[in-house]
Amino acid sequence: MEWTETLRSAIDYMEQHIREPITAEEVAAHVYMSPFYLQKGFEIVTGYSISRYLRCRRLYLAALDLVLDRGRVIDIAYRYGFETPESFTKAFVRFHGATPTQIKKEHKRLKPFFPLKVMISVQGGESLEYTVEHKEKFTVIGFGRDVPFESGYREIPEFWEEFDRQYCTPIFSGKEPQTPEKKAFLAHGIGEFGVCVDEERTPGMFRYLIAGSYRGGPIPEGMELFEFPAMDWAVFPCRGPLPGTLQAINTKVFQEWLPGNTEYRIAMGANIEWYSDEGKTDSDGYRAAIWVPVEKL
Repeated sequence: MEWTETLRSAIDYMEQHIREPITAEEVAAHVYMSPFYLQKGFEIVTGYSISRYLRCRRLYLAALDLVLDRGRVIDIAYRYGFETPESFTKAFVRFHGATPTQIKKEHKRLKPFFPLKVMISVQGGESLEYTVEHKEKFTVIGFGRDVPFESGYREIPEFWEEFDRQYCTPIFSGKEPQTPEKKAFLAHGIGEFGVCVDEERTPGMFRYLIAGSYRGGPIPEGMELFEFPAMDWAVFPCRGPLPGTLQAINTKVFQEWLPGNTEYRIAMGANIEWYSDEGKTDSDGYRAAIWVPVEKL
């Protein structure tokens, strides 16, 4: 399914099941896409996470039901998936800026939130540079963490800061690595990759690894392996200070490259950030790239 049509189908499905306790995983299964890529792309293109979109739509529809006198507050709260009238009122006030009772009396205070319409926007500027490269099966090793889709842009940089303080700073300052983890850090070049993997561990989360290329040997406690099969990858290079340049390329992949792409589709729920070991990450000439697994349509 073409990317723009995938988003439209996902929105249609959410609208059809708006009163049901659907999850992003169910929406992704309906459009035959990994939850990782659907949630990531949906937020980049629309500005809303799937859970936030559903919440906003439900609160708007709940307000309409109140205005049209379609039940008591408690009935409407349960109708749109809230466990208690208190949790409903709290979310309602946060969204509309007024209580359910106030909205019933002052209809103009209702905050509209209509279904999103997805359209392709063709814009000028430079085309997105990329190559498609075949890579044989390879394994990465690193430190993993489950990350919520909604807070990934905040939590992943924090994860890297912790990693830098614990491993990069001491070792690059000249201290001899003593622990198995620090020895593995050097042996496998950990920090070359940031790996996002859509694994069925916890709903609403994906696995993120700060990783390097596994070259054999023991796996220290607290570290893990992930094997990628042989496949094609779309490689999007970028040059400039991080994280801004990578985030900009990531946005272009979903807003410009995927819409209308008639040659490739995403092959699995994963992507890799590649970081060079040349220069500082905040320099204008720093090299990095995003790898997206793809297959021919």
